[in-house]
Amino acid sequence: MMIDSQLKAVYDGKSGSDPEQQALVAQVTASMGVRGADDVLDGVCSIIYVFMKWLRMAHEAQGKDVIEYVVPSIVTSMTMMRRSVSPEAIPTMAGLLIAAGTGLSPSLWRRQYGDWMKTEMTPLEATAVLLAEHINHLTDDRDFATRLITQALTDADGSGDEDEE
Repeated sequence: MMIDSQLKAVYDGKSGSDPEQQALVAQVTASMGVRGADDVLDGVCSIIYVFMKWLRMAHEAQGKDVIEYVVPSIVTSMTMMRRSVSPEAIPTMAGLLIAAGTGLSPSLWRRQYGDWMKTEMTPLEATAVLLAEHINHLTDDRDFATRLITQALTDADGSGDEDEE
């Protein structure tokens, strides 16, 4: 929902963050403990993985390499986001994209290098939003990335239902 909300703000031409949304995010973040924050980080990494998996399949169907066509575009976009993404965070986000693009879990890849740093939270969110926008642009459908995640969640929730019947 957070990614969808950010995309809608971009598409609607709104600049800056919505104060109400910032307050809601701050309230939710304050209410969750360390475990909850870790779950959110794993969730964002999972979304990045799903996006990169979809992009990898789409590019391979065209005989293209997802790393060659997607990672430079996302990195270039992040370098222009100087207020949100520090130059120091860009190599980490590029590594995360490459890991996901080669089929590795971004969460497991990141754990090799220690805990997430506070300065990496906004770049991580930006990476997920940029990937979603990239997918929406490729498909010429502003809601495609959101539906992709919704479908993945629906499939995950429904996977055990058949066994119970």
